[in-house]
Parts: sequence; C-alpha cells; structure tokens
Amino acid sequence: MAPTFIVRDYDDADWPQVWSVVEEVVRAGDTFPFPTDLTEQEARGIWLENGPGGRVTVAVDGGRVVGTAKMGRNRPGPGSHVATASYMVSAQARGEGVGRALVVDSLDWARASGYAAMQFNAVVATNTGAVRLYESLGFTVVGTVPRAHELPSGERVGLRIMHVDL
Repeated sequence: MAPTFIVRDYDDADWPQVWSVVEEVVRAGDTFPFPTDLTEQEARGIWLENGPGGRVTVAVDGGRVVGTAKMGRNRPGPGSHVATASYMVSAQARGEGVGRALVVDSLDWARASGYAAMQFNAVVATNTGAVRLYESLGFTVVGTVPRAHELPSGERVGLRIMHVDL
C-alpha cells in the first residue's frame, strides 16, 4: 500500500505538532543525542535554527505531523560544501516509510543545493533501524565515537559518524 503522507516544507503553524514529535523522541533518550529534559523553547531554537540556506520539513498524514527533518550545512567556511540533516518520526508512524521519505527528500534537497556530500555526526549505534536505512541509501559508517551516548538504562553506546557522497 502506498504511503498516505506527504513531505513538505515546515510552516510556523506546524510547531505544536512538531514539538509533540520532538518531545516524544528526546524524552525516550534512546535514539537522539538531545537532553531528555529539553524544554519546548530550547527545542524550537535548536530544531528551527539551521543557518543560512537551511531547511525544515514535515511529513504529514492528513492533518497530522508524523515526522520532521532539519537540514543545512554541516560546518561553515571550508566545510560548507557538506550538508547534514536530522530526522524524527513519531513512534506510531515508524516502519511506515516516513523516515525514508524524509531522508530521500533531504538528499534531493542537498543535491539541488549544490552540496558535495552529506554527513551525520551522531547516529546512536543502537538505533539500528536508522543505521540500516542510511546504509540502504548509500551512507557508510566512517567512524564511531565509543561510549558517547548514554541510554536511559545507563549503558553507554557509540555514536556513528555516517557519510555519503552526492
């Protein structure tokens, strides 16, 4: 069955639903390296600030936001030819293709924007669904920072650095 959601640019009216997705993901503490006590104001500043030429998108199913992405340059100056992106998908929408659609959209955007590559700086190693998705789209793990992310259980796991040439 074809997905019923669409990926589109973020609009300010989306924020309450985007915050709901962001809050759910960061409170869980197991897939995203943001503080689990992140406030809505802090989240808004982080998620919507993408620097010059950055972009935020949402995946919408009917009128409901089921996922969101933010993208922009990974580093300024000599590194500004490499893009980065982050993705969050609501628990109820996982496994429905929302994450894949958000990643594909961001890769298309990065290519159209003239970026030479995309790099993810901190993919939680135990987030195997995300790692598999990124690898299926051409990303490779170029390194792992050992024990850099502490799960809610107290276990410390690696953060993967992933890269794809565009």
